[in-house]
Amino acid sequence: EAGSVWDAVLAAEPAPIVAIPEGRVDELAEALADVVDLKSPFFLGHSRGVARLAGDAAAQLGHGDESATLCRAGLFHDLGRVGVSNLVWDKPGSLTSSEWEQVRLHAYNTERILSRSPVLAPLAQIAGMHHERTDGSGYHRAATAATIPVAARILAAADVFQALTERRPHRAAITPEQAAKEVDAMVAAGALDPEAARAVCEVAGVALRRSRTSGPWPAGLTDREVEVLRLLARGMSKKEIAASLVIAPGTVHTHTVHIYEKLSVSTRAGVALFAMKHGLVQT
Repeated sequence: EAGSVWDAVLAAEPAPIVAIPEGRVDELAEALADVVDLKSPFFLGHSRGVARLAGDAAAQLGHGDESATLCRAGLFHDLGRVGVSNLVWDKPGSLTSSEWEQVRLHAYNTERILSRSPVLAPLAQIAGMHHERTDGSGYHRAATAATIPVAARILAAADVFQALTERRPHRAAITPEQAAKEVDAMVAAGALDPEAARAVCEVAGVALRRSRTSGPWPAGLTDREVEVLRLLARGMSKKEIAASLVIAPGTVHTHTVHIYEKLSVSTRAGVALFAMKHGLVQT
C-alpha cells in the first residue's frame, strides 16, 4: 500500500540483470506461455496451440504481415490467468457470480501486464480482447464488432477452437470436427467473426459447414449485395466494383441502390459501419 509493488519486484532481481534483445522476444513469449499453462494440467500447451492457429489463420486471410504479431499475442494472451486462483480454474462444477468475475478479470490482467512493457505494449489490446465477441457478449470490454480489430477477432476464434479440443474440469475434450461445429454455431449466433472462424478451422484441418452465418444475411441482403457492400465499404468506385466482380456498372448501381434502401443509410460511412457491426467486412 505504501509503494509500488512493480518497482519492488524489479528492484529484487538479482545481479547481474539480464537484458533480452529484440531477437529473443519470441523465446521469452514461449517461455512465459509454458509457465502460465503449467498453472493447471487442463491448460498444458493451450497458449502455443492458440498462437499457432492465430498466426496461420492470419496468413490464410492474407494478413501475413500480422502473422508474427498474432503468434506473439497468442503466446501472451493468457498471462492474466496467473492472477486467478486454481480453485476457480480447476472447479468441476458451475462457477459462482464472484468466481465468474475473477475469470473475466484475467483478460484485463493480461492487457495490463503487457501494457507495462514498452516492447510488449503493442500486443496488449489484441491479447486483452481474446474473449470479446462480435455481438457484444464477451469480456472484459463487452466490445462489439465495430470496435474489435481483425487481429483480435482471429485470436478470439483461435482461442475458442483450441479450448474446445482440450479437456476442462467440467467437460471432456472434443474432436476438431466437433469443435468446428461449435464454432459454426457461435458464428451463426453472431458471436464470432465468420471469416476469422473459417480461417482458424481451415488451418486446423477442418471446415465449417458454411462460409457464413446460417440463414439469410442481415437486412435481407442477397449474396451479391453483400459482395457489393463489402467493396463499397472499402471505398471502391462503382466502376472498380464492376471490374472486380465482372459485372456491368449499371448492375452495380442497381445493387447499390437496393443496399442503401435495405440498410436505411445514405452514405458510404453508414454502409461501412453496418458492415463492421454485422461482421461483413471482408478481412
